Amino acid sequence: MTRRLSGKVALVTGGSRGIGAAIVMRLAEEGADVAFSFSASALKAESLVRAVEGFGVRTIAVNDDQTVEDQVTALVRSAHERLGGLDILVNSAGVSINGVVGDPAADIAEFDRQFAVNVKGVATAVRAAAPLLSNGGRVISIGTVFATRSPFPGLGDYSASKAAVAAYTRAWARDLGPRAITVNVVQPGPINTDINPETAGHAPALTQMTALGRYGQPNEIASVVAFLAGPGASFITGATLNVDGDLLA
Repeated sequence: MTRRLSGKVALVTGGSRGIGAAIVMRLAEEGADVAFSFSASALKAESLVRAVEGFGVRTIAVNDDQTVEDQVTALVRSAHERLGGLDILVNSAGVSINGVVGDPAADIAEFDRQFAVNVKGVATAVRAAAPLLSNGGRVISIGTVFATRSPFPGLGDYSASKAAVAAYTRAWARDLGPRAITVNVVQPGPINTDINPETAGHAPALTQMTALGRYGQPNEIASVVAFLAGPGASFITGATLNVDGDLLA
């Protein structure tokens, strides 16, 4: 593989498992030094560090709570200082809490936490990274196709949180464009991860909704992120890329 990202430094939030871990591995494989954050998966983070080091790049793992502004800011600054720069920020950390509106049994605190992670955490990371990113840098956020379409009940809060990220993406692309920093959002469809396995009870319904008739794999999202992080995507900004097997057709 051509190491298109050699000499670059990337930070991936929520990088210890699932889509985030696949992104960390792919960016490292492409030659980038990679910092990533984790919250509750310390053993997975340690294992990922060892795997990444196998590509001959530098990596650090930082325990971080995306709901705490000071911790997110410190994470960004730590990546910049310890790895000697910052060229790529990937906002992968996120949570999904579902429930129909007006449900008296709903845990409102959890819905509030979802917005804190999915919206405020992302905004805080980008605000902290903006003055540190190199000119020509990249900001890539992981959203969801449910920000565009809600095919099932109970998706309102989650969909709204990710739709906010898509709106931020378009605005940030304008803000950072004069420095040739591109800002894009990747919206996955059904992806086979430990929290959303292709063997789950709802999986057949989602599978039937795709044109390809299957779940996607984390590496398929990572491939798109790696492309957006590379030199070939220098004229793509403010874009929403659906990677969903045509779920939204």
